[in-house]
Amino acid sequence: MSIQSKTKAASSSKTLNAEQDLYTSDREVMVFKHMASRDIVNQRVLNTMRKVPRHQFVPANLQQRAYEDSPLAIGEGQTISQPYIVALMTQLVEPQPHHRALDVGTGSGYQAAVLAELVNDVCSIEIFESLANSARARLKNLGYENIQVRYGDGYEGWEEMGPFDVIVVAAAPDHIPPALIDQLALGGKLVIPVGDHRQTLVVVTKNQDGTIDQREVAPVMFVPMTGKAAK
Repeated sequence: MSIQSKTKAASSSKTLNAEQDLYTSDREVMVFKHMASRDIVNQRVLNTMRKVPRHQFVPANLQQRAYEDSPLAIGEGQTISQPYIVALMTQLVEPQPHHRALDVGTGSGYQAAVLAELVNDVCSIEIFESLANSARARLKNLGYENIQVRYGDGYEGWEEMGPFDVIVVAAAPDHIPPALIDQLALGGKLVIPVGDHRQTLVVVTKNQDGTIDQREVAPVMFVPMTGKAAK
């Protein structure tokens, strides 16, 4: 683990320790009932889902529902994904401590926080400026020092910060953005919902020789990707 990752883990743990009395049992139930009893088997992912305080990433009036396995509204017509889907997408990209991740569709910052516990650094893009600003402040307050949040169109990725070993996309275009494939590192994995009314979760792997493999995982429902993806 890098010095940067050690600093991140130490600082975020201080914040998370303050949440133990109120929400630890809720997170344990969430992980057992909606993840470990299903097909989430990666122990690093499960441990991270036990740790990251999802209630901090939803509006105050919805905090009592934060550990339900359901999406919740976060403003601007956007939602925080249901916990199982966050865990599944994270597991599918096989994050490692030395990886760099791209999170497309920051929302409230929950997926970025999950990734930040598992990889060296995270670049996150949000097309709604108000959400980008609030997520940036929230993640900073929670002690995450290895996340950069940018206001912009995730369809184009974040070229100057690539390549990325892991790319997780939380909004659905009707096709896989070419820029995201270009910015995927050799050996890297991209997970993305693709489709209009009927969406499918797709995993893209860039092989060491630069060839691309794709596989469909499951039907899903995400908010549509806006910006250039909608044109």
